[in-house]
Amino acid sequence: MLDPSFFSYVTVMSITPGPNNLMLATSGVNFGLRRTLPMLMGIMVGCALQTAIAGMLLEVLLQWMGAVRVPLTLLGCGYLLWLSWKIFRAGAPELREKARPMTMAGGALFQAVNPKAWLMATNVALMYTANSGILAVMVGFMLLNLPCILIWAALGDRLGKHLQVVWKLRLFNTLMAFSLVVTTCWMLVEALY
Repeated sequence: MLDPSFFSYVTVMSITPGPNNLMLATSGVNFGLRRTLPMLMGIMVGCALQTAIAGMLLEVLLQWMGAVRVPLTLLGCGYLLWLSWKIFRAGAPELREKARPMTMAGGALFQAVNPKAWLMATNVALMYTANSGILAVMVGFMLLNLPCILIWAALGDRLGKHLQVVWKLRLFNTLMAFSLVVTTCWMLVEALY
């Protein structure tokens, strides 16, 4: 059965700032909670699938990670920088009408290049799948992850109601883009040095 450390680890990793939560808060601000829900569900499902993949293929994954760690980090960080640019530009009134929130599939696929999600999935698989089984870990993960990431999307939705003035929305999106760039740079430094 899953032990208290599982609940603590998944909750802390799910609720702390990272690419998923920054993206959910930003989407909540720009599109509202309802339109952000598909992305949120995709993130939850994507993280659970990552955990299952890591659990089933752990030996191969650990050997493979050494060879692809830097390229995967560079790919993931490149994607995060591109998303930072998209967030930065999201506040422009002329572009807002064209913008759409990430889909469920997009949220799930984003996990493939999200280094924090891979770290979390690999750690959960290493620590808990052998004793509890992959299905129990996946279900437990989703049940813990959902309220944590929902908080970020809901906070973004509520904050969005206060950011109806163009300069405030631009400032928020600039700060979120900058936060994602800083997070990305920190991950790059950690991965390469």
